[in-house]
Amino acid sequence: MKLILTTDVSGLGSPGDAVEVKDGYGRNYLLPRGFAILATKGAEKQVQVIRRAQEASRIRDLDHAKEVRAALTALGTVPLTAKAASGSGKLFGSITTADIVSAVKSAGGPVLDKRAIEVSGHIKTVGKHPVNVRLHPDVSAAFTVNVTPAG
Repeated sequence: MKLILTTDVSGLGSPGDAVEVKDGYGRNYLLPRGFAILATKGAEKQVQVIRRAQEASRIRDLDHAKEVRAALTALGTVPLTAKAASGSGKLFGSITTADIVSAVKSAGGPVLDKRAIEVSGHIKTVGKHPVNVRLHPDVSAAFTVNVTPAG
């Protein structure tokens, strides 16, 4: 199945890339989640629109990615408060990537794309949790989120 990616898919490609994938992977994963569209003649025009939109929000180049990484590492540990059960340390719900993006922004860090954030497992407890951000294919940044109970 020939598809055109609309977002960055790790291990497959970046937005606007035409890729050949197995039918089941495309039909059951990429297409329903909006990660890709079918490659048709009309889709080639959409590729240009997708690339322009991605360029506006994407980190410009390797040097810019290194600057963002330096700003993230300068933050150290990012504080984040969430509702938690008293005494047990378990959260009501879990911390999402959007929560992490807003915590980094409120801590004085750079604005990040929530799709670039990688967290190992769900954050459902109070404490320190490692977070990785893919800024560029060659640059990634790691920092720690310290989740504290609200109130």
